[in-house]
Amino acid sequence: MASELPKALLVDMDDTILSYEAVGERCWREACLRFAPQVTGLDPEGLLGAIMASLAEYWHDPERNRRGRLDLGAARREIVSAAFTRLKVDAPVVQNGIADLFTEIREYAVEAIPGAIEALHILRRAGVRLALITNGASQPQRAKIQRFNLAPLFESILVEEEFGAGKPEPQVYLHSLEQIDAKPSEAWMVGDNL
Repeated sequence: MASELPKALLVDMDDTILSYEAVGERCWREACLRFAPQVTGLDPEGLLGAIMASLAEYWHDPERNRRGRLDLGAARREIVSAAFTRLKVDAPVVQNGIADLFTEIREYAVEAIPGAIEALHILRRAGVRLALITNGASQPQRAKIQRFNLAPLFESILVEEEFGAGKPEPQVYLHSLEQIDAKPSEAWMVGDNL
């Protein structure tokens, strides 16, 4: 028996439509390899390990997570600074360079998850009402929406910074449902981190 499609689908962007986290470690490694030689005795792999540990610690804290989503550049500098502190290395110019290079190369490394955009086209043609909900700052999120031409697929797009709240706040989902004229009982939410 085939299951029926919902009237509406709320869709997350990062790590649901676009591969975001999957490219993170590769981009951090590239930044470490580029900058670690500028500090005598700094091992790029050891630095990468310290960054990954600082990353996990940073994003685990709910308040830092919320604040960091809205200013990724500052969050990344804070994460790299914590990694350098772990390693007992004082090199602020190098640590800022690593964070800034990571930000630059990460944006180019993000790509569509195979089949995700095609699935959205199929759902839209089937009459499912689609709303995009994404956490983060407006500029980088809108840049990804434009780069991957996602706007025409959705009747509503909600970006955390523009709306003033992000997932998992209930008003985010309720507002998006209202925008596409759907009730919670008529909708599904698809995402990696709801």
